[in-house]
Amino acid sequence: MSEEILCGACNLRLPRTGYVHSPYDNELVRLFWGLIPIEKGASLFFYKPHSDTSRLIYKLKYGHHPEIGEALGRLIADEFNVDQYFDGITAIVAVPLAKQRLRERGYNQSMEIARGISAVTGIPILEKALRRVTFHGSQTQKDHWQRNENVEKAFRLTDSSSIAGLHILLIDDIITSGATLVSAAQELLKGENVKLSVLSLGFAKNN
Repeated sequence: MSEEILCGACNLRLPRTGYVHSPYDNELVRLFWGLIPIEKGASLFFYKPHSDTSRLIYKLKYGHHPEIGEALGRLIADEFNVDQYFDGITAIVAVPLAKQRLRERGYNQSMEIARGISAVTGIPILEKALRRVTFHGSQTQKDHWQRNENVEKAFRLTDSSSIAGLHILLIDDIITSGATLVSAAQELLKGENVKLSVLSLGFAKNN
């Protein structure tokens, strides 16, 4: 990783949400109330278009710099461990990419974030528990309702027995409407006695 990328990935001036201090009730968690049962949720920073955070995420997703994801994952783990955010969580699932997008990009940015978190916390990643079965383009330019429709039934649980009784941390890069995580969570919650928490790098609360 170049010095420039490393500094960008670990910039302590990223606008922190502070949600880790109240993970059971915050603006992010409230997105999911009434849609899916959720234990807790937090994001590292607030995401805004045309900002330092958006440029950093662009490098991660489109600049062929998967190492940014792992570096930020480690940063999240180090900071959130102070508040014992990961206590009770027994497995990590990264929101999967469609095969087409994975081929284009060469890696899944959410999985890279998960790798960084796992490296620090020791929580195992379930890489094959969930797969994406449909893809209809980026969510970026879609409104709230279009985002919901775009990811409806987009995921499939591959092995319900592998997640039975687990408290899963579902990881995405940026949360906007929450539609993607709701769709993924609905599949994971088909597992017997599964608990679910969510985590992301950024939260675009004004989108």
